Amino acid sequence: MEPRIETLTEKKLIGRRIKMSLSNIRTGELWRTFMPRRKEILNNVTADLFSLEVYDKSFDFKNCNDKIEFDKWAAVEVSDFNIVPADMETYTLPGGLYAVFIHKGPADTGLKSYQYIFGTWVPKSNFEIDSRAHFALMGAKYKNNAADSEEEIWIPVKRKE
Repeated sequence: MEPRIETLTEKKLIGRRIKMSLSNIRTGELWRTFMPRRKEILNNVTADLFSLEVYDKSFDFKNCNDKIEFDKWAAVEVSDFNIVPADMETYTLPGGLYAVFIHKGPADTGLKSYQYIFGTWVPKSNFEIDSRAHFALMGAKYKNNAADSEEEIWIPVKRKE
């Protein structure tokens, strides 16, 4: 699973967020509250869905503490923030360099992909994790728990010094 390296331009997102930790995953709860209301967002740029993790700058991916909380977002890209539905928030995803991996298979097998990314690829690569949001981009090939589902995993990186 070799990534492509891509420079992302800044994106405007509208969605919902929830605090969670790796030991208290609440992703299902987040998406169950977002999906029924996503049609209320009127200025979508695409139909793609963003599953975003915003970690504190001090979060250590090498020696990760699974109790440290982060913000998890369910969102869509929008053209502007002029109309934000009630109980939803805005987030500006900064641009920058990303390693983009394709996860194939059911969503519940994603842990295997993340273990490869952080346990094998990052240590052997010429890159290190940058302190920007991580996200999964779920487009037309995403089918949740289907065996032939595909999603892109975007990991913020910078070149090792």
